[in-house]
Amino acid sequence: MSTITDYEIIEKRAKLTKTLSKSIIYALLAVWGIIVLFPFYWMLLTSVKSYGEYSSEAIPKFITLTPTFENYQLAFTAVPLADYFVNTIIFTVATTALMLIIIIPAAFAFSRLNFKGKNMLFMLFLSLMMIPNELVVITNFVTVSSLELRNTFTGLILPSVMSVFYVYLLKENFSQIPDELYYAAKVDGTSDFKYLRRVMVPMCKPTIITITILKVIECWNSFVWPRLVTDNEKYFLVSNGIQAIRENGFGRENIPAMMAAVVAISIPLIVLFLIFRKKIMAGVARGGTKG
Repeated sequence: MSTITDYEIIEKRAKLTKTLSKSIIYALLAVWGIIVLFPFYWMLLTSVKSYGEYSSEAIPKFITLTPTFENYQLAFTAVPLADYFVNTIIFTVATTALMLIIIIPAAFAFSRLNFKGKNMLFMLFLSLMMIPNELVVITNFVTVSSLELRNTFTGLILPSVMSVFYVYLLKENFSQIPDELYYAAKVDGTSDFKYLRRVMVPMCKPTIITITILKVIECWNSFVWPRLVTDNEKYFLVSNGIQAIRENGFGRENIPAMMAAVVAISIPLIVLFLIFRKKIMAGVARGGTKG
C-alpha cells in the first residue's frame, strides 16, 4: 500500500508541476501579447480622439469617453489619400509580379541546373546581402536620377524587383524536391520551364505565397525610397500621405488624423495576414528546413 501511495504522490506532484509550468508559460505569453498589441491599441485609441482632446492631455489617457471618427474623414480630405492608395496598389502589384518573374527562374537555376561556377556565383550572390541598405539606396537614387526616372512608376518599381533573400529562401525550398523527379521528367522529354511550372511551383506553393505576402507588406510599408524619388503628388504613395497629414495640424502636428490614416492603411495588411497566416508559417518553416 505504501508503494501505491508513494506513486500517487509522485504523480500528483508531476501533474502539479506541469500545471504550474503551463500557467507560468501562459502568463508570460499573455504579458508578451499585451506588450506587442499595446502599440496597435494606442494607435486605434489616438485615432478616435479629437484634436482638442489629444492636445489638452498633459498626461496621456488610456481610454476616451468621447470617441469621434472625424479624424478618419480628415485623413481622406486633408490630402488625396484615396489616390495614394491607388498608387500604392499599382506599385505593390507591379513590383511583386516582376519580382516573382525574376526570382522563381533564378532559384530554379541555382537549385536544379548544373553549370560551371554555380556555387561560386551563388556565394557571390549571397554576399550582396552584406551590403548596407543605405549604400544601395544611394546607388539606386543616383542611377534613377541619371536615367531621368524620378517621379515615375518605373523609377519607383525597378529598384525593388529583386531580393537576394527571397531567391535564397526559394532556392532552399526547391532543393528539397527529390532529384529523381527532375531526371524522370527529362527522360520523358519535359523542358526545364515546363518542369518548373508543373512540378516545382505547385509543390513549393506555400513558400511562394509566403514570399508574395512578405513582398506585398514590404512594398505597402515602403517609406524611404518613395520619399526620395517622388516629389510630385501624382506619384505619392500612402507613406507620403501619412507625412502630409501629420503636418496638417493647427500650428502643430495633427497626430490623431495621422493615426487614423495609419489605421486605414494597416487594415488591408492585417486582413491579408489573417487570411494567409497558416500558409506564411508553413512556407517559412519549410523554406528554412532542408532534408
